[in-house]
Amino acid sequence: MNRNKDDQCYDLDQMEKWLENYFLDPLTSYCDMTQFQIDLYETEKDWIVEAVLDEFKSADLSVKVEDMKLIITALKQTFSSNMKKIRTIDFPFPIKNQKVCAFFQNGILEVFISKTEKGVGNNRFITLP
Repeated sequence: MNRNKDDQCYDLDQMEKWLENYFLDPLTSYCDMTQFQIDLYETEKDWIVEAVLDEFKSADLSVKVEDMKLIITALKQTFSSNMKKIRTIDFPFPIKNQKVCAFFQNGILEVFISKTEKGVGNNRFITLP
């Protein structure tokens, strides 16, 4: 599929450099161990953020799109304590302008950020089905 470069929401070279820096950053590994693990994937149509959240239910999670950031928050409240974990993924382009959807199943949260479909252009929470 050949697309006009003007149709893309991101610069390919900039995105490759961002991915390389992201995975080489020691803070990424630290957050994977202390908060929750995330992985980034690319398909022809989407950027996919996958988060491992075994200890949580769908109702415990919130996914927020804020300008160039994706913020995943997991909050489990029990009678004796609260467990809160949060990860912020900074993208090199505004994701608020893209279609974003999320799904949670078997302890895995998947957030799809479309490369081609435009979103509402506002900061927003993404509803989990």
